[in-house]
Amino acid sequence: MISLIVAITGGAMSLASRSVDSGEKHIESLERFRASLNIVDSQIQSFLPVALQGSDPVTDKGYIFKGDSTSLLFSAGRSLWNSKGGYVVVQYKIESDGDGKQFLRIAEKMIGMKNENTTRLFVLYDRIYFEYFLKEPAEEKGTWVEQWTDNKVIPAMIRLNLIAGARRLSVIIPVRVGQAVNKRLSL
Repeated sequence: MISLIVAITGGAMSLASRSVDSGEKHIESLERFRASLNIVDSQIQSFLPVALQGSDPVTDKGYIFKGDSTSLLFSAGRSLWNSKGGYVVVQYKIESDGDGKQFLRIAEKMIGMKNENTTRLFVLYDRIYFEYFLKEPAEEKGTWVEQWTDNKVIPAMIRLNLIAGARRLSVIIPVRVGQAVNKRLSL
C-alpha cells in the first residue's frame, strides 16, 4: 500500500515539475517577444530626420530611410546599446537560420563611428516581413506597399508581420515624425 502511495506521489511530483518547467519556458518566450517588440517600436518611433548629404542642399533633400519587405534602414534617436541616445543608423534585416526559420537581425551604427553592434530578435518564425503605409496627398485612403524607396517622404506607419505556423501577428507602428517631415518637404 505504501509503495503504491509513493509511486503515485512521485509521478504527480514529476508531472508538476515538468509542468512548471514548461510554464516557465512559455513565460520566458512571451517576455522575450514583448521586449523585442518594444525595441522595434521605440526605435521606429524615434526616427530622426537625418538629411542625406547631396551636392545641392535644395534639390537633394532626403533622409536616411529605405525599406522593402525584408529590410529597413533608417536613422533613429534611440540606440539599443547606448542608453544616452544620439544619432544611430539602424538596419533591420530578415535572415534565415539553418532550419529554414527566420529571425530579425538588428545592426546599429552610431553616426560618425565605425563599429557596429548586432543582435537577433524574433527568432524561430516561418516568415517575417515589413510593409509600409503609402498615402498620397490627394488620396483619402492609403495602401500598404512592400517597398519604400522614396527617401524624401517617410511612411506614416510600418507594419511588421510575424508568421509562425497558423499564427499570424501584424503589428502596426506609427512613424510619429513622418507626417511633420513630409509636410515640411512639400513646402
